Amino acid sequence: MIQAKRIGHASFTTPDLDRQIDYYRQVIGLGLVAREGNRAFLATPTGQLAIVLEKGGEPDCARIAFEVSPSLSMAEMAKRLQAEGLKSEERSDAIPGMPKTLAFTDAKGTTIELFSEWKFLSGEAPVAGSVMPNKLGHLAYVTEDPKAIFEFYAKVLGFRLSDWIGDYFVFLRCGTDHHTVNFIRGPNSRMHHMAFEVKDTSQLTSACDLLGRKNVEIVWGPVRHGPGHNIAVYHRNPDDQMVELFTDLDRMVDEEGGYFEPKPWHKDRPQKPKVWDPNKQRDMWGLPPGPNWRRGNE
Repeated sequence: MIQAKRIGHASFTTPDLDRQIDYYRQVIGLGLVAREGNRAFLATPTGQLAIVLEKGGEPDCARIAFEVSPSLSMAEMAKRLQAEGLKSEERSDAIPGMPKTLAFTDAKGTTIELFSEWKFLSGEAPVAGSVMPNKLGHLAYVTEDPKAIFEFYAKVLGFRLSDWIGDYFVFLRCGTDHHTVNFIRGPNSRMHHMAFEVKDTSQLTSACDLLGRKNVEIVWGPVRHGPGHNIAVYHRNPDDQMVELFTDLDRMVDEEGGYFEPKPWHKDRPQKPKVWDPNKQRDMWGLPPGPNWRRGNE
């Protein structure tokens, strides 16, 4: 097993590179740190790479990167992946600040990039008045068999179970955050949403005001969820991909204790990983999603 430590960045194809760069700069508040032909690299205000954009056909999440322990060499990780029947490829200098990555394909067809060496990046400053998130927090995917994907991520990358909603929606963590990836049952495997963490509810309110000024519809929220208990708002980017902005996500600071850090809004004391009843109200407060939450077969 290779233990993932945190999510690093996600790579997306887009038919309109300039439009997406402008969105991530003007709305999300990432800084453009490099552009190489049909690729662009954007980082958080602290200089952590968060989004890679590549000009392509249909909008898609092509790759997701996880930081791993530097105690494992690329060769050792490749050997462990091979033992699981997975082919991998070492790549050098393809990403600013990351001299090496090891790429393989997960059970749903997404390329996973593993890295341990990285540097903070400098470049264009975030646009004043934009969201300016702390980090890329998590990615959610639609998949036909969330249990099989959960088992793959647990066995290969050391992810741990945080919660289920019924038997169709699973939340997994690799660090202290309640979830770094989550998988929901549905047809046509694809990304469901990406999520950026903001500092607090004041920053989340400012983000809602920004979306309003730019005539970007909030399709759900503000809402405090049940699983993870994060306060969240959702909108769609120009490529029609769902984007969540959130704060107050549960954290498990002591894996041996097995419970999430206690919060006043928890109904379970202590709050431990569990199966949430899909037939009962889960969100702590907030209205249900708006009419434009679902598109097509979502």
